[in-house]
Amino acid sequence: MKDLSALLPDGNSFHFWEKPQNYIKTIYVDQNSESDIEDGSPLHPYKTISQAADLAVPGTHVVIRSGNYRETVSPKRGGLSPEEMIVYEAEKGSEVVISASEIVTGFQKSTGWRMTRGFGETPDLSGVKIYEYELDPDMFRGYNPFNAINLLHDRLFIEYDKTDMTTYLNRRGCVFVDGKPLEQVALYNQMSGQDGTYWVEANGQRIHFRLPGDANPDEHTIEITVREQCFAPHTPFLSYIKVKGITMRHAATGAPVPQRGSISAYRGHHWVIENCTIDWSNCVGIDVGNECWHHEHDENQLIGYSVIRGCTIKDCGVCGIAGLFAEEMLIEDNLIEGTGWQKMELSWEAGGIKLHNSVNGLTRRNIFRNTFRCDHIWYDCGNENNRITGNLFLDGIEQREAIFIECTREGVNLIDNNIFWNIEGRFDPARIPVEPGSSGWYKTREHDVVNGYAVYGEGTDRLHVTHNLIAHCRYGGYYAKPVGFRVSRMDRGGTSRKALLTNNIFYECGESAITFPTDDNKSDGNLFLAMSGGYLRVMYPEPEVCLDLRTWQEFYGFDLNSQNGWFDLELDKDSLELKVVSEKRPPAGLRRSAERANYVHDPKDLRKVTKDGCCISDFFEEEKAAETVMPGPFNKLEIGRVYRIDPRKN
Repeated sequence: MKDLSALLPDGNSFHFWEKPQNYIKTIYVDQNSESDIEDGSPLHPYKTISQAADLAVPGTHVVIRSGNYRETVSPKRGGLSPEEMIVYEAEKGSEVVISASEIVTGFQKSTGWRMTRGFGETPDLSGVKIYEYELDPDMFRGYNPFNAINLLHDRLFIEYDKTDMTTYLNRRGCVFVDGKPLEQVALYNQMSGQDGTYWVEANGQRIHFRLPGDANPDEHTIEITVREQCFAPHTPFLSYIKVKGITMRHAATGAPVPQRGSISAYRGHHWVIENCTIDWSNCVGIDVGNECWHHEHDENQLIGYSVIRGCTIKDCGVCGIAGLFAEEMLIEDNLIEGTGWQKMELSWEAGGIKLHNSVNGLTRRNIFRNTFRCDHIWYDCGNENNRITGNLFLDGIEQREAIFIECTREGVNLIDNNIFWNIEGRFDPARIPVEPGSSGWYKTREHDVVNGYAVYGEGTDRLHVTHNLIAHCRYGGYYAKPVGFRVSRMDRGGTSRKALLTNNIFYECGESAITFPTDDNKSDGNLFLAMSGGYLRVMYPEPEVCLDLRTWQEFYGFDLNSQNGWFDLELDKDSLELKVVSEKRPPAGLRRSAERANYVHDPKDLRKVTKDGCCISDFFEEEKAAETVMPGPFNKLEIGRVYRIDPRKN
C-alpha cells in the first residue's frame, strides 16, 4: 500500500532506510538486580546502562529493565548499517528513566542574606521559609551546571536591546520538588516575594530555595541537576544507534549554539529515537545535526538521516528538536509541548523543531501544543523539498508564527493537511498606534506591530501551502516578506515570490487571511470562513491594498475559484475533537454586503476545488480519489460532524 503522506514535493517518496535487526549479542541491564555476578545475561545483568554501552558492538541489543538510572550514557561505538545497529531499548513492560539529577537531603535554614532590596525596610517576613543546600563537589564530574550560565558560545546574533537577558544569564542548574521545577530568580531577596523559587550563589557552590507554600523540604523529594546530558556519546560521528522506550529527565543543557540535547546524536547520522520521553531539559531536548557551524566542513559528511518517532518531548526550555544541516529527517507521531519557557526566543535557536538547511525531510502527524514565545517549527535557510503534513499546531502562546520558513530559494517546500489553531502573536500591545476617530481609516500603510501568523515566509520562494485549516491567528494565516539583501551573504536571501496557496480554510483570522509581499504569488480554491473586511492583502508596490474576495478576484485575478463561508468550528482541546457547527452569529457589514459576499452557510453547498498534485490524501491519510475535492484538510465537511484530530499513529 502506497504511503501517500510520504510523497515529497518533487514527486518522489521519502527514503525510508530502517530494516529488521540482525542481533549477534544481547546485554541485559537491571539496577535492581541482587546478583553479585554481572555478566549482562538475563540472570546476571549489569547494574548500569553505561556498563553495557562500554561493551556494545554493532548488532548488540541492550535490554534495560525498570529503574531510575542516574547516569549519563555515553556509547563507545555506533553500528555499521541499518541491519547492524546498536539498540538501547526498555524491556517490554518496563519503566526506564535516565536522570541527569540526584536526590539531595540535609538542608539548613538559610541565614546571612537580606530578604529586602532596600535598607531600612521592615516588612513582616516571618512566614517566609528559605532553606540552603551546599553542593557536594563529588556530585559534579567536570561539569557544574550551577556555575555555568544558560547562554553558550555563539551569542553574536542576540539583539541585547530588544530582550530581557535575565534568563540568558541564569544558571543551568535546576531544582525539582516532587518532580516539578522551582523557578530561578536573579537575586536572593526575590524569593521573599515569591514561593516556589531558588537562587544560586555567585560561585555556584550553594543554592537557596523556598518551596511552594513554604513547605519543609525534609517532607519532599528534592532533586538537583548535576549532569549536562542523559544519552550522548563522548566521540562525535557515532552512527546507526537506536534508543527506544526510555525517559530522559532533567538534563542541564545550555542554550544553543552549539546544540547539545538531553539525547544527542553528536554529529552522527542514522539514529532512531523512538517512543522516548524527554522531560524538563533545561534548554534542548534532542540534537540530531552538526551541533554548530564552527566545525570544519567536510563535503562528504553525512548529517541527519535520522528518525524521531512516537516521542513525548515536553517542557524543553529553548528547543525541542535541533538539527543543523540535518538532511532526510523523519519526524513523525510525536507530542512536542511546553517548549520555550526560558523565554530565549531572541537567541534565534528556539522552537519545537529548529532545523537548518533541511533537505528531503518529512515532518508528519505530530502534535505541537502550548509552545511559548517561539515557533512550533522553524526551518532556517536553504531548505529544499521538505514536506510538513498532517500535524496539529495548537496554542502558540505569545507566538509570532507557528511555522517559519526562512531564506529559502531553491525548490519547493510543502505545508499541507495541517490544522493550526490559536497563534496568539508576540508583540507589545502598548506599541499599537492610537487612532482616534476616523484617523486610521485613511492611512496608506498599516502599522507593523501586530503579528501572529500560521505560516511566515521570510525571504522564501516557492512555498506551497495547501489543504490546511488555519484558525484563530491573531494577525493572519499567511504572511511573507522579502529579504533580498541576504542573497549576497552565502545565498541566504530570497524574494518571497512564487508562493502557492491553494484549497485552504482560513477561519476567524484576526486581521488577514493572506498577505502577499508582491503580486508575483498565487492563491486559489480557498475557503474564507467567518472572515470579513479587507482580509486579502498585497503589500507592494505601495500603497498596500486590503481587499475582500470580490475585489481580490477583480483587480488581481487571485482566488477565482475560492469561496466565502459563514458557519463555525469548535475545538475541544482536551479530547482533540473538532466539530463543524452552524453559524453562531450573522455576518457583519453594510446593507447588501453579505449578499454580495455570497456566503456559503452550509458546507454541503460548497463548490469542490481542483486537487493539488502534491497533496493526494487528506489529514487522515485517506486518498483524494477524485480530481475535485473539498477545501481544507478533510475529504468531507459536514455540519454536526466530529473529527478526532489526534494525528499520531502510535
